[in-house]
Amino acid sequence: MNKEITLVLLTHKSKNLVENFIKKIYGKVKILIIDNSDDHNLKKDIELNYPLIDIYIIENKGYGNAINFGSKFIQTEYFLICNPDIDGINLITLLDFVNAAKKLKNNFSVLGPRFLNANPKSHKQSKDNNGISEMKFLSGACMFFNKKNFYNLGGFDENFFLYFEENDFCLRSHKINKNYQINFIKIKHNVGNSVITKNSQEQKKLKNLRTWHFIWSKYYYHKKHYGFLLSIIYFIPIIFRIIFRIFFSKLTNNPENLEKYKIRLNGLINSICGKKSHKRLDEN
Repeated sequence: MNKEITLVLLTHKSKNLVENFIKKIYGKVKILIIDNSDDHNLKKDIELNYPLIDIYIIENKGYGNAINFGSKFIQTEYFLICNPDIDGINLITLLDFVNAAKKLKNNFSVLGPRFLNANPKSHKQSKDNNGISEMKFLSGACMFFNKKNFYNLGGFDENFFLYFEENDFCLRSHKINKNYQINFIKIKHNVGNSVITKNSQEQKKLKNLRTWHFIWSKYYYHKKHYGFLLSIIYFIPIIFRIIFRIFFSKLTNNPENLEKYKIRLNGLINSICGKKSHKRLDEN
């Protein structure tokens, strides 16, 4: 397995999750950790207790940037990217991914597992009785790549900082090589647990960051794939709804909603104006 696949863990303030994750498979497969939260305690512990793991601390430029950075160090034919809040990744799971790739003769762009606890309203999956199903979009929490195919597609668009980067990759890749969900690989994703926050103030900052980037990325994604005019037409009703909710929040004296919708409007305006996804935690 060390010669065929590398496991890449993307981390941000998730030291305990990372250590619990790697205990299950350490020494059985090549592991690469990319941390973008400047967690030198994690790096120290990994280097001391898990010397076979390579760990890099990089500037936080987003999920796609971290994947592209990590891919440069991949020396195996395949690699699997994972959030540390994924449960169910083990040696058998990794072998199932490799075998599925070979069964498809490497004619794929990305493979993904079946999520046992996915919300069907927000996460579309294929029918469970289909072993390998073609899918247009796959979750970015766990994605399996053939390194050669990944580079042929140009990797991830680093203009995305947070949200929609996997949608963009899957939409581009689907037009060239198909994406597949491997339904006999079943995992759980403990959504929202990959970042461990210490206090309520930090949680609020993280929530505001996600609000800003979600709308920024949503508009950028639509403009990239459907053009400026169609994107403006699509987002005009959204703009009016946001403005209405800002005024309504003022009238009802709801400062929490007022802040949320102001942040959302700011993110959307920045994206429409072509500004970069610059919002960071220390700017909240």
